[in-house]
Amino acid sequence: MEALQRLYPIGIQTFSKIREGNYLYIDKTEYIYQMTHSASSYVFLSRPRRFGKSLLTSTLHSYFSGRKDLFQGLAMERLEKEWIEYPVLHFDMSTAKHVDKEQLLQELNLKLSEHESVYGKGEEEINPNQRLMGLIKRAYEQTGRQVVVLIDEYDAPLLDVVHEKENLGVLRNIMRNFYSPLKACDPYLKYVFLTGITKFSQLSIFSELNNIKNISMDEPYAAICGITEDEMLTQMQEDMEMLAAKLNISSEEVLLKLKENYDGYHFTYPSPDIYNPFSLLNAFADGKFGSYWFGSGTPTYLIKMLEKFGVEPSEVGGKTAAVEDFDAPTETMSSITPLLYQSGYITIKGYDSELGLYTLDIPNKEVRVGLMRSLLPYYVSTPTEKTNTMVAYLSRDIRNDDMDSALRRLQTFLSTIPYCDNTRYEGHYQQMFYIIFSLLGSFVDVEVRTPRGRVDVVLRTKTTLYVMELKLDKTAGEAMEQINLKNYPERFALCGLPVVKVAINFDSERGTIGDWMIEK
Repeated sequence: MEALQRLYPIGIQTFSKIREGNYLYIDKTEYIYQMTHSASSYVFLSRPRRFGKSLLTSTLHSYFSGRKDLFQGLAMERLEKEWIEYPVLHFDMSTAKHVDKEQLLQELNLKLSEHESVYGKGEEEINPNQRLMGLIKRAYEQTGRQVVVLIDEYDAPLLDVVHEKENLGVLRNIMRNFYSPLKACDPYLKYVFLTGITKFSQLSIFSELNNIKNISMDEPYAAICGITEDEMLTQMQEDMEMLAAKLNISSEEVLLKLKENYDGYHFTYPSPDIYNPFSLLNAFADGKFGSYWFGSGTPTYLIKMLEKFGVEPSEVGGKTAAVEDFDAPTETMSSITPLLYQSGYITIKGYDSELGLYTLDIPNKEVRVGLMRSLLPYYVSTPTEKTNTMVAYLSRDIRNDDMDSALRRLQTFLSTIPYCDNTRYEGHYQQMFYIIFSLLGSFVDVEVRTPRGRVDVVLRTKTTLYVMELKLDKTAGEAMEQINLKNYPERFALCGLPVVKVAINFDSERGTIGDWMIEK
C-alpha cells in the first residue's frame, strides 16, 4: 500500500488551516509559550520574508483565542493549563504594499471596520488611532478580558518607499499615528506582538513604543522561525528519505545538498543552523533542489540600493560589523549592510567576543546564485537566457575536465557582448567574472575572491581542483607567476584532489579573454 501523500503547507500561513488540514507542521509552540510568559508583554521580532513570521502570528492568534483543540500533540498542550480566550485584534499589514497615502488610509479603514463589526464603533472616532483606541477599550469592556494585539509585517507599507524621502515621511506618519494607542492603552492590553523585516528607527514606531522588547537577536528565540537541522532530522526524516529515493541518492547526500542550498542562517550567535523553511518545503514538495526563495520575489529595491551605495556584487558578502551597524534602522543607514542583513541576503557567520564584531556573509548557494542571477543583466548586456545557457555549457566543460574548451567558450561569448557604457573600468570585468563564476556554483563548487584588483577563483569538480588567477591587460605568464607565488597547490593539498593551475589574461581593448595557460 502506498504511503499517504505528505501535505506541505506551501503558502499557507494560517495555523488553524494547517492543523485542521493535517499539513506538516514543525512544532514551534514551546517558543510561543516561553515568549508569552516572559517579562515583556510588548514584543517585536524581525526575520527575512518567507521565514514563517505570519504563521507564527497566526499561531499566537489561535493560542490567545483558547483553541486548545488545535494544539493537540504539540509542546503547548503539555505547557498550557488554563486556555483562556482573550479578544484578539489581528492586523496583517502585508496587504498594504505599494500604496500611496489614500490607499493606505483605505487599507487601515478596511482592517478597522472588520473588527468594529464585532465590537462596534464610537461616533466621534474618525482617525485610525482613535478607532483603534476605541476598539481596544470596547473589546476589553465587552469581554472583561485584556486585549491581544497582533501586527504582522508592520513595516510592509514603508518598505517600498525606503529610498523615497518624501513619500516615506507621509506614510510613516500615518502608521505612527495608527500604532500610537498601543502605548496609551497599556491597562487594557494583555499582549502586543509585531513582526517585520526591518527595524524602523527612533523617528517612528519604536519611539511611540519604547517599552517594546526586540527579541530578534535573543538567543532563546534563535530558532523561533525557520527550521533547525535538529527539527529537520527528527520531524522531517520521512521527507528526506522520500527526496533521496526520488533523486536516487543517499540520505547523507540529500542532507549535504539541502544544507548547501538552504541552510546557513543565524540570527544571533551562537545559534543552531537554520534552514529557509520556504525553500525546504518546496524542495520536498517538488522533489528537487530549486531556487525557491529567490524565485518568490525579485529584489528590485535591493538592486536600487546596491546602486545607491555603490556596492559591487563581490562586496555583498564577507563583512565584519558591530551589531549597531547591521541591526540598524533602515532609514538612517549609512551603508547597505542593515538592508542586506534584515532581508536575509547576508547572515551571521561568526562572532569575535573580544572585539564585539560579527562576521556576515551570504547564507548559502541558493541566495548566492539567485543574487548573482538578478545582478547579471547590469554587467552583461545579453539576454539572460543566453548567459544562463553559456554558464551551463561552461560548467559541463569544466566537469568533463576540459578547461581549454571552457575558456574558449567564455572567450567567444564575451567577444559577442556589446559594450555597456560603464565597462571601461577595470572593476567591471572583475565583477563580470565574479558573477559568471558564482553562477557556476549551481554545478560545481566555487569560491571566488576579489581582494581589489585581481580575481582568484577556486573551482572544485569531482575529480579536480582548479585554481585560477585573472589579470587585466598583462599576460597569462604573469598570472601564472602570481599563482606560483601564492603557493596555491600547497594550500589545497589537503582536499586530496589533483590541483590544476589556470592563468588567464583579460584584454580590455577587445573586451574578452586574451591568452591563458593551464598547468597540471
